[in-house]
Amino acid sequence: MLDSETRPAATALGELLRNGERALEADGDLRAGREWFDRAYRAAEAECDGAGMARAALGMGGLWVHEHRSAPAAALLQARLRSARTAVDPGSSLALRLKARLAGEADYVAGESNEILAVLEEAKRAGDPVAWAEAASLAHHCLLGPDHGGQRRALAQELITEGFRTGRRSDLLMGMLWRTVDLFLDGDPHAQHGLADLRGLLAERDHLAVGFVLDAIDVMLSIRAGRFDEAESRAAACALRGEQAGDADAIGWYTAQLGAVRWYQGRVAELLPVLRETVHSPTLSAVDNALIAGLAVAAAAAGDEREAAGALARLRGRDLALLPRSSSWLVSMYGIVESAYLLSDVESALAAYALLTPFARLPMTASLAVACFGSVQHALGVAMLTAGETERAAEHFQAAVRDNLALAHWPAAALSRARLAQALGPGSAEAGRELAAATREAEQLGMVLPDFAAPVADRRVTCRRQGSHWLFALDGRSVLAEHSVGMGYLATLLDNPGHELTAVELAHGVVAEATSAQPVLDQAATAHYRRWLANLEAELDEHEANHDADRAEKVRTERDWLLGELSAAAGLAGRVREFAGAEEKARIAVGKAIRRALTRIAAADAVIGDVLRDGVRTGTRCSYHPT
Repeated sequence: MLDSETRPAATALGELLRNGERALEADGDLRAGREWFDRAYRAAEAECDGAGMARAALGMGGLWVHEHRSAPAAALLQARLRSARTAVDPGSSLALRLKARLAGEADYVAGESNEILAVLEEAKRAGDPVAWAEAASLAHHCLLGPDHGGQRRALAQELITEGFRTGRRSDLLMGMLWRTVDLFLDGDPHAQHGLADLRGLLAERDHLAVGFVLDAIDVMLSIRAGRFDEAESRAAACALRGEQAGDADAIGWYTAQLGAVRWYQGRVAELLPVLRETVHSPTLSAVDNALIAGLAVAAAAAGDEREAAGALARLRGRDLALLPRSSSWLVSMYGIVESAYLLSDVESALAAYALLTPFARLPMTASLAVACFGSVQHALGVAMLTAGETERAAEHFQAAVRDNLALAHWPAAALSRARLAQALGPGSAEAGRELAAATREAEQLGMVLPDFAAPVADRRVTCRRQGSHWLFALDGRSVLAEHSVGMGYLATLLDNPGHELTAVELAHGVVAEATSAQPVLDQAATAHYRRWLANLEAELDEHEANHDADRAEKVRTERDWLLGELSAAAGLAGRVREFAGAEEKARIAVGKAIRRALTRIAAADAVIGDVLRDGVRTGTRCSYHPT
């Protein structure tokens, strides 16, 4: 029995804990709950009350996992959870709940779920409904990647049932909320039924935390409907509610929603200053990379290729496959694909394509369904455009149009139509129909389609070297072609549009007027060839060391040709042989090499090939004139 001195202290501690539990579980007021539980923990610690420390530490953890984002706050929570665990009976329900919270926090930050799932099984065997309900909700939060849909749905359904057993309002609400979120993440056509059920419960008594998520989903639905002004206004109001609830995601979700609005308005570059600041905010989740991906897209759209490439490199890391499969993973991958397209980064586009392909049927939805960018099929199509695979791109965009219509995501459907027209090419009747439909839909929605969907005034093909390949680009299309002598000649012409270069100049890599009595290879050309030869020798050594016979043979052939050129140019005693009527020989050799290159490009992309054929002139003098 408590004596007269300890009774008031125990009563005060009990009141603090009850106030905290009421704020958290009944009202969903995360901020007020944390304040009550902080006071309760300090009081329990002072009284050496292990059970009080445990209840307070659990309450400080909150409803979600990873609520404490800053390093000091997270460290304090971890310390209190561990201290409380040593202060209670190891076989008690409180010990099991503390174990679940510690496992959930560790798994989430690591992008894993094994530990929390093990504790969940332990709670089921123990027959402890409260411990199981808390572990199930934490586990669900650790399974928000696109490859865990089945597990999530099963957990959510069981949590709804357990919510009636625990008698805690928050368990039932969380079960129903998780089920609704799962339906949206899966692109289920009946997802909005769950919203109606939750709205009914909140009408009886509000719950700030759950209500904040519902408001955020409503913002997403407004964006899908193309009501951009309404969505922007509701996003601001939603962020205020999130701050009122004390939810750490308020800023991140608002930025994501504003990003979706600006993306479909064609104004994403405007967000560059905001994204530069927000990506470093301590309120962001440790596994959320969507805003870094948004920064890459905004920077590329604004023409800042260096910043865009830097953000993309941060996302790729050592291996893009290691990017955590969090609730923002699909949107992060979409940002990678779009920025790779804008930067003509074929390698990143193909890496993302391989990782996204298993999830083609899903919508690209961020976090708890707070922002949506349409079907994954659209991202796959953009990746194929970047790689120059226009036929495969068209197939993906056709599927994306269907999926986006099923989602009632009208802006995404219009964008997919425009991309489909791009993939089909300007000469296609179907492309004309799709572009007309996309333009009409965009006007109705107040969208601005990207430049690739507009009539093209400048038909100039550009190219740049990418390792042992050349990337040729036109109006958002691109094709990757393996290096050859003719590709090199063609690249030189494309770098000098409108200027005539003699076949001799192209053959020897120098830009100087040829005469009948000049050296075939002057000093500059000879030095250029020798550097080229040294690079080929190094590349050949690498392929031979890696036992790559095919690539080694191709490099060896190019090296032998180069050695022949140098040998033919040298006279007795190594003197440079004077040119004597070799213009015809150069005209024939250069013309054949360029035509072979054009044939290879046209086989990979007929549109780019046709435009190049129309603009390239060969002969004694060669040139490229954009049409």
